[in-house]
Amino acid sequence: MTKDYNPSRVAELVRQLLIELGEDPEREGLLRTPERVAKALEYLSSGYRADMDALVNKALFEASSNNMIICRDIEVYSLCEHHMLPFYGRCHIGYIARKKVLGLSKLARIVDFYARRLQIQERLTAQVARQVMDLTGAEGVGVVMECKHLCMMMRGVEKQNSIMTTSSVLGSFHNDDPTRAEFLNLIAKPTT
Repeated sequence: MTKDYNPSRVAELVRQLLIELGEDPEREGLLRTPERVAKALEYLSSGYRADMDALVNKALFEASSNNMIICRDIEVYSLCEHHMLPFYGRCHIGYIARKKVLGLSKLARIVDFYARRLQIQERLTAQVARQVMDLTGAEGVGVVMECKHLCMMMRGVEKQNSIMTTSSVLGSFHNDDPTRAEFLNLIAKPTT
C-alpha cells in the first residue's frame, strides 16, 4: 500500500460521488464537504502511513517482574472494510512481560495504528495482539475487543444493541487456562 495520500484527488472523488447520489455539490451546505471528507479520511486512514518505530519512540523499558499488565477500556474507532461505515467500542490488552514493558500510552497508540485503516474487527484484534507480542517478547498476550458496527445498526439487519466481541490470545494466554481465566476475570471487573 502506498504511503502517499492525495487530498485534492480524494476531494474530487467525493464531489463526483455527491453528484452520483443526486446532490448538488455547489449548494451552500456542500460547498466544502469534499475537502472536509478528504481531510477526515486522511485522518481515519492514517494507519496506512504511520510508522510503528516512530509510534513506540523507544518507550520499551527493562522490567524484572513477570506479572500481568492490563490496560482496559481503550476506546477504538475504525471503518469496516465492507461498507466503509464506522465501528467503535473498547479494547482490553493484557500481557505478561519477560524482560520488556511498553510505555502505557503505547498500547492505545498500537490500537489506533491498526484501527485507522479499513478493517474487520477480527483482524484488528489479532494485529494488536501480535504487535504487543512482537514488541515486548512477552510470555503471553491477550486482547479482547467489544464493538458496535454501524453497518449492522443503520443498514442491513438494523440491530441497535448488538455488540461483537473478539479475542486474540497468544503464548501463555493461549496455552494456560488459568492465565487466560485471570485475564478475562480482570477485564470483566466493574470500572471504579
